[in-house]
Amino acid sequence: MAGKEELYDEGLDLAFDEDYAGAIAKYLAALEVDPGYTDALHALAMAHAETGDLDAAIETGKKLCEIAPDDILAHTSLSTFYMNKDMIPEAEAESAKARMLDWKQQLKGGGNS
Repeated sequence: MAGKEELYDEGLDLAFDEDYAGAIAKYLAALEVDPGYTDALHALAMAHAETGDLDAAIETGKKLCEIAPDDILAHTSLSTFYMNKDMIPEAEAESAKARMLDWKQQLKGGGNS
């Protein structure tokens, strides 16, 4: 049986070839191995968005934000999915969360950038 990383990598290859349905199947298989695999959730959300299935992209993005609440990219992506669906208040709320997380990370870094 293929491991989650192998399935994820196969999904990336398929997405690169614009076979989003195939990629989605591989990401879902990776998530069967590890439901909390955030890389696969990120990729799955983006693949759904590429196919125009914004509802699935949003649902996957929301799940990702629940699993990884401090993930800036997760909130930014979810904001974009909402924006593309004309859900402006939701998009702005997720964008604000991403900015807040970014500021917190910068502050933790102590200005060492």
